[in-house]
Amino acid sequence: MILTGPEITARVKTGDIRIEPFDAERIQPNSYDFRLGERIGWYTNEVLDCARDNPFEEHPIPTGGMELQPDRLYLACTQERIGSDHVVPIIRARSSIARLGLFVHVTADLIDLGSFGQLTLQLHAVQPVRIYPGLLIGQVTFWAPTGEIVLYDGKYQNSHGPQPSRAHLDFETR
Repeated sequence: MILTGPEITARVKTGDIRIEPFDAERIQPNSYDFRLGERIGWYTNEVLDCARDNPFEEHPIPTGGMELQPDRLYLACTQERIGSDHVVPIIRARSSIARLGLFVHVTADLIDLGSFGQLTLQLHAVQPVRIYPGLLIGQVTFWAPTGEIVLYDGKYQNSHGPQPSRAHLDFETR
């Protein structure tokens, strides 16, 4: 079941949901609007390799904005640190942003129970679009799980800033 806006607020107050910083003005009927962080990055190789640590560069998003180009994947992050040990966060674009042709989270929208940190956003523009640090870019919903809860303890825990893929670490465990 999805939590309502008032229930999200109540659970933030009890600590069941962590949104730092939290602004009650950004509560929606069944979600919370999050902001784009101040940094963005992209891979520098044309061909990416899942078994290798791919070169990645990170830059501040200028206060005057930055134009995203089509056919390129950008990694950015939320300004907020978000997570919960009790309900499952799922992130997506705000409809106003999606209507500009900006995919805010191309895939992997489910945030594991127990994960906490700035969330990495996979940005893809259908046509050139200008973004700004602090832009209300997406929303997070929270869903009640059923069954035994096992908390996340993975390679992206306590993320700060946009995180490039660490898929290459999966090859090291084989």
